[in-house]
Amino acid sequence: MNSGNMKPVIIFRFIAHEGAGYLGDFLTAQNIPWQLHEVDEGKPAPASILAHSGMVLMGGPMSVNDDLPWIAPILDLIREAYANDIPLLGHCLGGQLISKALGGVVSKNAVKEIGWGKVTVSQNAVAKHWFGEIELFNAFHWHGETFSLPAGAIHLLASPYCQNQAWSIGKHLAFQTHIEMTIGMVQKWCEAGADELKESASSIAVQQADDMQQTLPLHVFFLNKVANQVYMQWIQGLKS
Repeated sequence: MNSGNMKPVIIFRFIAHEGAGYLGDFLTAQNIPWQLHEVDEGKPAPASILAHSGMVLMGGPMSVNDDLPWIAPILDLIREAYANDIPLLGHCLGGQLISKALGGVVSKNAVKEIGWGKVTVSQNAVAKHWFGEIELFNAFHWHGETFSLPAGAIHLLASPYCQNQAWSIGKHLAFQTHIEMTIGMVQKWCEAGADELKESASSIAVQQADDMQQTLPLHVFFLNKVANQVYMQWIQGLKS
């Protein structure tokens, strides 16, 4: 990939501790230019997405159904990217935003899901394209909502507590779960989410901070391998 004169990938951040994570490291290692767009600092959405080779949306504690001033402009940008074949990639809130923009519905999940948990890769050719030989992996979860699949989407991942963990349409990819985690991010989220963890302690799908951080480097090492596989496929679609 000739990245010398490539348009940058734009990565939208919605809260300070949910930044580019491992994806940023991956893009840098692949010599792919990228820039962080800090919505959480009040930065207005760009007027158009056409100056970018790809559009990425990270996680955040808000709901896509909240009445927030930046949601409508972001949904418009997602639709513009989709119409112009600019690859979309969403993580958690980001996946929900893409789903909503393309006609899916975001609603409350049956249970809150927080911490490390197994996800199963769907048995179809599209899932195999994204995940290769991976059939099952330990993903990181932090969500209370879930998305439906937009028209034309192919189901990619499921967990025991949430059926729709990822989908794709062509080169566009939406995750409910988090594959972008680093050790530092898990630690920061546990600090920032301490009250939520306490309140959700009775949920069958919620891990407490101590459990999440046991053998953390090993968990993250294996998750990075999964992310590497997926991101390597995603960058093949970037516009030069």
